[in-house]
Amino acid sequence: MAKKDYNIVVIGAGSAGLVSSYIGAAVKAKVALIEKHKMGGDCLNTGCVPSKALIRTAKVLSYIKRHKDYGIRSANVEFDFAEVMERVQKVIQKVEPHDSVERYSSLGVDCFQGEAKIVSPHEVQVDGKTLTANNIIVATGARPAIPPIPGLDKVKFLTTDTIWNLRELPKRLVIAGGGPIGSELAQCFARLGSKVTQVEMMPRLLIREDEEFGAAIKSQFVEDGVDVRLNSKCKEVVVRDGQPCMVVESKEGSEEVPFDQLLLAVGRQANSKGFGLEDIGVKLGPSGTVEVDEYLRSNFKNIYACGDVAGPYQFTHTAAHQAWYCAVNALFSPFKKFKVDYRVIPWCTFTDPEIARVGLNELEAKEQGVPYEVTRYGLDDLDRAIADSEDRGEVKVLTAPGKDRILGVTIMGYHAGDLIAEYVSAIKYGHGLNDILGTIHIYPTMSEANKFAAGVWKKAHAPEGLLRWVEKFHAWRR
Repeated sequence: MAKKDYNIVVIGAGSAGLVSSYIGAAVKAKVALIEKHKMGGDCLNTGCVPSKALIRTAKVLSYIKRHKDYGIRSANVEFDFAEVMERVQKVIQKVEPHDSVERYSSLGVDCFQGEAKIVSPHEVQVDGKTLTANNIIVATGARPAIPPIPGLDKVKFLTTDTIWNLRELPKRLVIAGGGPIGSELAQCFARLGSKVTQVEMMPRLLIREDEEFGAAIKSQFVEDGVDVRLNSKCKEVVVRDGQPCMVVESKEGSEEVPFDQLLLAVGRQANSKGFGLEDIGVKLGPSGTVEVDEYLRSNFKNIYACGDVAGPYQFTHTAAHQAWYCAVNALFSPFKKFKVDYRVIPWCTFTDPEIARVGLNELEAKEQGVPYEVTRYGLDDLDRAIADSEDRGEVKVLTAPGKDRILGVTIMGYHAGDLIAEYVSAIKYGHGLNDILGTIHIYPTMSEANKFAAGVWKKAHAPEGLLRWVEKFHAWRR
């Protein structure tokens, strides 16, 4: 075999591509990384980082609105939306060095700016050069899906890629989509002062979560001023006397909802076409993702895929998780191969309150026929939550019947995305609720909620016969 330029050529510098490159360089492989747009990918530039920065501003505004909850007699706020969005850009700029060409070059990665073209299983063209490699890792991510709404071509619409260019707060914002992204932004813009109408085809928001959590989020959104339209469809965009309107259809009929801006947040489509995969015969699935095996290999055993372009999860942290398997399998196969492990996948929707989950919820347990018990601990009982006036939400734990083995956990509340980490670790390493109950948690912190949830389980499974005997024993000793 002719000697190659690189051990790995990575296409795409989002989370999956960056981690693949980092690992390759760390084990002294020769790595090339190609990015056609911005280092850091969607997460840094149009996804996780900017959305969380905007959520923070919206959260501060909500605190000011709730000033009386904190013993403050009066509070007023003035802000310029353009300055808010400039802060978002400053946050991106502050994080950028973590994902920069300079950093990865210093690690030993050869970084190329330009469009990649796979011309053979071992050749990638970029910027007029042909790079040869033993392995190719495709980490090209995904883009916002555009639904086939009639009349969409009559208006300029926003996606989660382009909304960050706004510098004028829309007075009326229609959001198509009730999933995590649409919900996070609906609440943000409502708190910033937009009149938000959120349209969702399903009977509740956040359809993958248990019903009570979707209902709770809807109640909070209504309180924040969001007009939530469930069981509704964005049927058509029309323009009346220069005013764009979304025709929203429900079982009650159709209504024209005027808007100044329209945000489409109905999912994401894998970036798997246009750079050579289809030309050389790499198989794609029905949804457009690259078909990969348990080692994250395509039908070409030296072409791997990870992140959104591979699925099945579209999270930054799972992209990074997959990237480890891609890099290690590409570099050390056939001597050593690792099957990708999806047993413990956590995620969080960063609404207020947050909803974080790992493992099964009740919906999935019922669908899969998995026996379970439910333990709940309400955060209205937690001292720290009460002190912070954040005493809402709950910890909901599913366990195997009669055992403390954790099947899944959903937490809704303040910092739920942080609190879930203890359960992620517990499930991964086989620790049960008894282990969590026996672990010291700092007082007063939100993390005590995890211990108290374990205490609720323990109380429900107390050994009644033994306790009756012990009661008699103590009576005898008196």
